[in-house]
Amino acid sequence: CFVGTKETAFIYAVTSAGLVHSVTRSCSAGNMTECSCDTNLRHGGSASEGWHWGGCSDDIHYGMSFSRKFLDVPIKNVTGKSGSGLAAMNLHNNEAGRQAVAKLMSVDCRCHGVSGSCAVKTCWKTMSSFEKIGRFLKEKYENSIQISDRLKKKLRRKEKSQRKIPIGKEDLLYVNKSPNYCVEDQKLGIPGTQGRECNRTSEGPDGCNLLCCGRGYNTHVVRHVERCECKFVWCCYVRCRRCETMTDVHTCK
Repeated sequence: CFVGTKETAFIYAVTSAGLVHSVTRSCSAGNMTECSCDTNLRHGGSASEGWHWGGCSDDIHYGMSFSRKFLDVPIKNVTGKSGSGLAAMNLHNNEAGRQAVAKLMSVDCRCHGVSGSCAVKTCWKTMSSFEKIGRFLKEKYENSIQISDRLKKKLRRKEKSQRKIPIGKEDLLYVNKSPNYCVEDQKLGIPGTQGRECNRTSEGPDGCNLLCCGRGYNTHVVRHVERCECKFVWCCYVRCRRCETMTDVHTCK
């Protein structure tokens, strides 16, 4: 079953983070009437250090509040606050996604001064790119923590020997081990990777080593025929050559 796996934990976190990111960007761009830039930072800074807050800082507080109402409230309404272990886990993973956006906030500055000097700087807070947030959550996914499916007072690790190690706000949690995505399972809707085209030279997720799950791959030659070297002839038609190329295609065993 896919419920409560590492993959669903990642989906909950990415969805929550994506909502925060999108809403906050819209606030800063002035596309929403309920919010704008972060006004809490106005008139602050450090005059002695030669900088002050200015520009338009991303109002992540509104984005996080909106995400909690939109994603968390329905879960609580169905289960009664966070009554089930699965619901509590999903709420935690939602919050982990939001915390990732907050953790990766950065400060951008612009210099002001005569002849391009940096006598005074105007600074503002901005979110990281969603690509960077995604990479952070992918790392959390790869180090996600399995928890007990028996909820007592709070979420706790499944491994009894590790229960004294606290669970962080940014950690992703799962209950059930993931199914084997390499092998076809029609009941679970898993197509497997047999017959999938792969890249022999890639070390990434599209590479034959990873995609074929260690089973190896077959190579066959594919012939491509297409029109090429086309020229316009006056008047009025296009003359082309017929080009033929042979390429190696690798598919998983």
